[in-house]
Amino acid sequence: MRRGAGGYGEPVTDLLELTRTDLTAEELVVSAGEILARYDHLTQDSGNVSWLVRTPGADLFVKTAGTRAPTPAGAAVPYLDHAGRLGLLRSAVEIARSVDHPVLARLRTVIETADGPALVYDRAPGELVGAPSAQRADPTSTYRRFAAATEELRLAVFDQLLDAHVALESAGWVACDLYDGCLMVDLATGHLTLIDLDTYRRGASTNEMGRMFGASRFMAPEEFELGAPLDARTTVFTLGRMVRHFGTGLSEDLADFCGGAETAEVIERATCPARAERFGTVRELATAWTASRSSMR
Repeated sequence: MRRGAGGYGEPVTDLLELTRTDLTAEELVVSAGEILARYDHLTQDSGNVSWLVRTPGADLFVKTAGTRAPTPAGAAVPYLDHAGRLGLLRSAVEIARSVDHPVLARLRTVIETADGPALVYDRAPGELVGAPSAQRADPTSTYRRFAAATEELRLAVFDQLLDAHVALESAGWVACDLYDGCLMVDLATGHLTLIDLDTYRRGASTNEMGRMFGASRFMAPEEFELGAPLDARTTVFTLGRMVRHFGTGLSEDLADFCGGAETAEVIERATCPARAERFGTVRELATAWTASRSSMR
């Protein structure tokens, strides 16, 4: 077989034309074009293995659950086994097929490989906002540059974030593990792409873990409480925390909020620790947010 990457010949596989192959995921991707990046056990703790590949038609992002092989020595131990990771990928497909919104990463096709499904997405424009804790003080990081971006750009990103979650809520999805690592932002245009929503849940559920998946700085109190309800109010809190975090330039002080006093009041209600005091749905939050934004113009 001719290989497409590393100068071993022309690509021989069109990823967008396949639904099934006997190849492993890595063999498939290598046959499709030039590998621009590989994300594996050394760069993340999910256990997933993904690639950014340049094909003749477009740059594509291919995400898989990795292999069933033991975790390599020195790598982070995945929080789910291979079967669990496969389940989350199936959920990601369900999300993509149930919600059509320009902010959601565009899933082009799913290819069943020898390792399980390979999800093929368009390459998302922009840069990943999330950064490891050791890099969050770096002024050159996307994390810091987004927090210091113009008020206009940040507010435009928040508009998109809320609107996308209204669409997700309408399809029955409740956010789980939504954090800055899910945000791809083009700092030139202000376009947002949401990625890695695999752990979102269809409908209200109960906290069966105690400490749910997620970044603690964005998580609702009920995501730390065994047996607590997880529903739209949980999503409202997480969205509010994310907007508050970046809307205040990381200060967390709503007096610094880029949207002004009325918008800050909306975010204060969204992030109330008491569930009953929050907006009851994402749509209610988005409606209040839009009204407060209108008063700024």
